Amino acid sequence: MELDVDLAPLREHLETDGLDGYLIDDDASDADQRYVSGFTAPDPYQTLVADDGTHLLVSGLEYGRATADSSADSVSRLSTYDYQELVGEHGAYEAKNRAIAAFLEDHGVESIAVPQNFPTGTADGLRERGLSVTVEPEGIVETIRATKTDWEIEQIRSSQRANEAAMARAEELIATADIEDGRLVRDGEPLTSERVTEAIEITLLGHGCALDETIVACGADAADPHDRGSGPLAADELIVIDIFPRDKETGYFADMTRTFARGDPGEEARRRYEVTREAYEAALEAVEAGVTGAEVHGAACDVIEDAGYDTLRSDPDTETGFIHSTGHGVGLDIHEQPSVSPAGGDLEPGHVISIEPGIYDPAVGGVRIEDLIVVTEDGYENLTDYRVGLEPTAE
Repeated sequence: MELDVDLAPLREHLETDGLDGYLIDDDASDADQRYVSGFTAPDPYQTLVADDGTHLLVSGLEYGRATADSSADSVSRLSTYDYQELVGEHGAYEAKNRAIAAFLEDHGVESIAVPQNFPTGTADGLRERGLSVTVEPEGIVETIRATKTDWEIEQIRSSQRANEAAMARAEELIATADIEDGRLVRDGEPLTSERVTEAIEITLLGHGCALDETIVACGADAADPHDRGSGPLAADELIVIDIFPRDKETGYFADMTRTFARGDPGEEARRRYEVTREAYEAALEAVEAGVTGAEVHGAACDVIEDAGYDTLRSDPDTETGFIHSTGHGVGLDIHEQPSVSPAGGDLEPGHVISIEPGIYDPAVGGVRIEDLIVVTEDGYENLTDYRVGLEPTAE
C-alpha cells in the first residue's frame, strides 16, 4: 500500500553527507522499509532510496505484488542479476552480495548509508566490491518516521477507533459477568483472561485490525507490566487491559490501556488508581511542542512520588511503584521514537506518543491508564475517545 509520507528529509540528509543512496536490507527494519517503499513482504528484499527515486530488489515470488502495491519508482527481480546462477557458482551469501552490488550500479550508486542493524556480512561484501558503506548511527529513517503526516495521524486514529471497540467489548464482558465464589462467570463458565483476549481479537478482526498478543492481567499478574495474564478473572481485584493492534492494510498501530475492578478492590487499590489518574493527567498537561519527553515523564513521577510511591527516578532498584517510562512513540512500530522517559528529547508537532503511567505491587495488583495523543504546537490532540473509570460498565 502506498503511504503518504515525506522522504525529502532523507534525501536532504544524503546530499549533505555526500552519499548516493540509503539501502535497507532484508527484514532488518520492516517498518523503515514499509515507510520508504509502501511495501512489506515475508521474503527478504532490499529497498534503495536514491536521487532518482525509491527502488526495490525482490525475489520473483514478490515481483508482481511489489510492482502493483508498492510506492517504489522501480522494482527489479533478483533474476535480472543472474542470482540463481550465482548461487550455483558461489553460494547464496556471495550471490546475494553480487546481485545487490549490480543493482546499486544500475542506479548509479557508489556510496550508501545503511541503518545500524544492516547485516554486517552484506556491508562487508559490498565494500569488497568497491562500494562505500556508512552506518547511520542516528537512525535517520526512524527519526523522520517519528513526525507523522496528517495522513499518518488519520491512520493511527482509525486504528485507535478499532482499539476502542475492542476495549468496549472487553469491558462489557467484565461488567456483565456474574460473580460466583469470588470469580467472574459467564454462561456458567469462568471468565478467563483467554476468553476476554479472544473477544478482543474477534472484535479487532471485524474492524480490519489484528494483534500478535494483548494483556488481560488480573491481581498479582497485573503487577508485572508485561505479563499477558492467564486464567480466571477475579472479583475485587484490579484487571489491567492493554491492547495494541495494527491495521492489517496500512500497518499503523494503536495503543490503549484501561484498568477495571468488578466489585471492591480495597481502599489502597482505589488510592493507587486515583494517583495514577492524577499522574496521567499531569503528564498530559505537560505535553506541548518544545517540551522534552523527560519533562513529561518527570511530571508523572512528581505526582506518584508525592503520593508516597517509589519510581525508578526516586529508587532505580525498586521493583514496585512506577517501574517503567511514561510513554513512547507509536506508528509503524508499536515502540518507536520519540521516548517519554528520563532520556526523552524534544517533542515536536506531529509526534504521536502514548501517555501511560502506572503503579505496581504484587500485594495489591497493578494500575495503568494509557491514551494515545499527537503533539501540537501548544499542547496535544487526544486520539483516544474512551472514558477513564475503575468500575466497568456495559454502555
